[in-house]
Amino acid sequence: MDSEVQLATVPVDGVTVVPVILSGGSGSRLWPVSRASFPKQLWPLISERSMLQETALRGVGSGFAPPIIVCNQEHRFLIAEQMREAGIEGARIVLEPVGRNSAPALAAAALLVAEENPQSVLWMMAADAAITKPAALAEAVSAAVAAAIGGRIVTFGMKPVRPETGYGYIEAGAPLAGLPGVRELTAFVEKPDAARAAELFQSGRHLWNSGMFVFTAETLLEEMQLYAPAVLAAARKAVEARTSDLHFIRLDPATFRQAPDISIDYAVAEHTSRAAVVPADLGWSDVGSWDALWEISPKDATGNVAIGDVFLEHTNNCYVRSDGIVTAVTGLQDAIVVVTEDAVMVTHRDRAQDVKKVVERLRAHGRHEAVAHNRVYRPWGFSESLTAGDRFQVRRVLISPGAQIAMQKHYHRAEHWIVVAGVALVTREGEETLVRENESIYLPLGCEHRLENPGRIPLTLIEVQSGPYLGEDDIVRSGGGEADS
Repeated sequence: MDSEVQLATVPVDGVTVVPVILSGGSGSRLWPVSRASFPKQLWPLISERSMLQETALRGVGSGFAPPIIVCNQEHRFLIAEQMREAGIEGARIVLEPVGRNSAPALAAAALLVAEENPQSVLWMMAADAAITKPAALAEAVSAAVAAAIGGRIVTFGMKPVRPETGYGYIEAGAPLAGLPGVRELTAFVEKPDAARAAELFQSGRHLWNSGMFVFTAETLLEEMQLYAPAVLAAARKAVEARTSDLHFIRLDPATFRQAPDISIDYAVAEHTSRAAVVPADLGWSDVGSWDALWEISPKDATGNVAIGDVFLEHTNNCYVRSDGIVTAVTGLQDAIVVVTEDAVMVTHRDRAQDVKKVVERLRAHGRHEAVAHNRVYRPWGFSESLTAGDRFQVRRVLISPGAQIAMQKHYHRAEHWIVVAGVALVTREGEETLVRENESIYLPLGCEHRLENPGRIPLTLIEVQSGPYLGEDDIVRSGGGEADS
């Protein structure tokens, strides 16, 4: 699936709309692809672009300001690089020192926008939702912006296509005078059981809660002062004490941690008298499980979705994905099979929500596969373990052009670097050496060293570590460049 995601113009003349993208969470129901170190919004699950890139591109066009992205600080360089790849300039990346749900994140974004213009309209989106009908989205955003200018807090209600227990619901009321396409928001309904979901689906008044909101910075801050003053106070202090470097805005850790952990729905939307809803059919999905991804993905004649090096035989209505080895499936129906380099997950589509329980069990057993991939991304590139044994480990390391790893030394391991592509500039005990393809260099235990890619193509090398202890915490840095752990 590769849809046109950009909205060509902002819906209301003379109004600045600031997209605010919340990029938190680990997407554990999409394990083993989505993990805390590299969650689902950073993966290309519905097109050739990542879900974050798809979301950000929806707010590119005349009248849209560069986006504000609120995210985990560990993902900052990945997100900055994805914005660069998508051609999105001027994005402000706000770093949360700790996750506190959507209300504190939105309060911080609104405070930043209000410093420039309190009347600016914020369009809040989750980074990991799919929308396949951009024309309908443009119409819905136009209606929502008009209502937001009038002081409303507007959400988008998706017309349900089936009873669904995995979504919250919105009850829509009477149309709002002078605001075509906008209705009163009568009530929020928690995620229902199957019987209640069937009732809501049949009612004709209830819509899926998409989690998107539109409001002016001023309106949100006024309503937060009324209904969530502790959230606003902590966010205000964190914004006032913020620091900035490169594209990143770092919220003050001590004050942001004081914010209550609460969503914007519970903090404000369920209490405010200004709530409104735009009913819409956007081809929306929160892509909250592998079954949801199967539903929105293009299928073959037998209902299968096959991604990667996959071979199917006598298989129907399945989602099969391999990010590594050849994967053959035969005789299955309504199944999900996902293969990565270090994990395999198989489930019936009806039990796709239970994948989260598997991740919880892996965490309880201390398995690193629950939170991290074998390939670890860093600001300078990535590394991945190829094999390991008693007193040795072999890794593949890729350094991006112009990037370098900090000067460092190790007390318990020696390293041997073999360049297989590109050119390495190695500093060893103050002496610089160029190491070319099919050449190597030895780094004895305890020697100070730094690795840099001075070229214009990626540098790839094989690193052989040997010693009695190979943990990533055996590292002493001397500054310069980005650390490798």
